[in-house]
This record gives sequence, C-alpha cells and structure tokens, in this order.
Amino acid sequence: MSEKAQLQYAAAAQVPLIKSPSLRVPRPVERPPDIHPLPDDVTPYFVYPFTLEPHVVLLENSRRSTLAAHAARREAYLQSREEERERRKREALRRIAPGFEPQGAPLLPQKRASTVPAPLNSPGTGDLSHSRTKSVMEDLVDQLAALDSNT
Repeated sequence: MSEKAQLQYAAAAQVPLIKSPSLRVPRPVERPPDIHPLPDDVTPYFVYPFTLEPHVVLLENSRRSTLAAHAARREAYLQSREEERERRKREALRRIAPGFEPQGAPLLPQKRASTVPAPLNSPGTGDLSHSRTKSVMEDLVDQLAALDSNT
C-alpha cells in the first residue's frame, strides 16, 4: 500500500514550496540577569494580618443586610405589580360579566321571583291551554302599576 501512496503523491513531490514573507520565526525570549528567584520556603510570604478581620466581617455583614433589604423591597414591588395586574384583569372581566370571579365557581343564572302576580284566566274562558299571554308592554304597565300602588 505504501507504493500506491508514493505513486499517488509523486507529482506533488516535484512542486517547489515557497515560504511566505509575512511569516517569520519569533526571537527567543531573553530573561533579565537580575531576576529574583523564589526562595526555598515561601511560607513567610503567606502571612495574614488578622487585625483586619473584624473590619472585613463588619463590612460583609452590613453588605449582606443591605442586599437582603434590597431583595425584599424588590420582591414586594414585583408582588404588588403582579397583584395590580391581576386586579385590573378582574375589573376588566367584571365590567364585561359583573360578579365574575376567575377562581370562583361558574356563574349560574338565578330565577327571580316576579313581584307581579301571575295573570288569572278570565272567567269566560274554560280552556286553560289557550290562555292569552301578556305582551312585554302589558307586563311593563302592570309592573309600573304595582310600583305605584306600593308607594
């Protein structure tokens, strides 16, 4: 198989390679002669001044309490905005359907008892199935008469 690979790239072996003038090898880095080497023991460099501890703790506690107060105020504001949005939505729905409550039970029609007594059949007619029904206007007149008689 290596003979086949050599035959495949035989034409490319004769192509001269040209080096791009924009590419160059970087210069080696030179270290300054007066560089300070690290000591064998670095523990003296890790000394922590515990005199700063109370100051840092007090600042951290005040920062945490401020952040908690801001978070509580933000949550209260967001909650009030959400409640206001829900209240407006309920008011808009109540304008369309008075008494509507989204979380409540569905609205059911209620039958009202009429204040006007039901019309009796006239004494001359013996057939109850063919009784005359009142028109809307007659019903309105009867209701107004009943209101006048009550006052």
